[in-house]
Amino acid sequence: MAQPASESGSYTYADYCAWPDEERWELIDGEAYAMSPAPARIHQDVVVALVAQMYRALGETTCRVYTAPFDVRLPHRDEADAAVETVVQPDIAVICDPSKLDEKGCRGAPDWIIEVLSPTTAAKDQIQKRALYERHRVREYWLVHPTDRIVFLYRLEADRYGKPDILPTVGLCTPTVIPDLVIDWDGVFVRPRIAGT
Repeated sequence: MAQPASESGSYTYADYCAWPDEERWELIDGEAYAMSPAPARIHQDVVVALVAQMYRALGETTCRVYTAPFDVRLPHRDEADAAVETVVQPDIAVICDPSKLDEKGCRGAPDWIIEVLSPTTAAKDQIQKRALYERHRVREYWLVHPTDRIVFLYRLEADRYGKPDILPTVGLCTPTVIPDLVIDWDGVFVRPRIAGT
């Protein structure tokens, strides 16, 4: 997919909204990134299994969970939406402040973001997006490696991510930002055998 043309070389949410609906893009500091083709089935299995657990656990709380495509606008300051230069579509975003939600998606940092790594997006997720989410103070950022079955947990401490906890995706795991929510990794990666396979 060709990058859209820009006279200034930098893009905004106004540009992004004018691009064809059948194309998926992200903007990071005004630079356009084409979203990769549909991810592998294991990626989707992991996202769906995680969201199913999270949706049930969040219940009647003010926190809401969303999956891509879902626009998260990350303004530098108080600029109007049209001038925002960063719009991302995390695999999973949890937002606990209802004032950040509108009909367009989320404006401001989610409390918790999970990216499930794919070969085509792993570098961006681990380098550019980690730095971006740190800068915008996303309180917790998980990177799930679905084939190696490990998770990197970044937690914001004094406005910085420290060294990640690197854990196997077995047993139970709890995010710091929502301590009453428990992820059961066996429920994510262990599937009953389908008859005839």
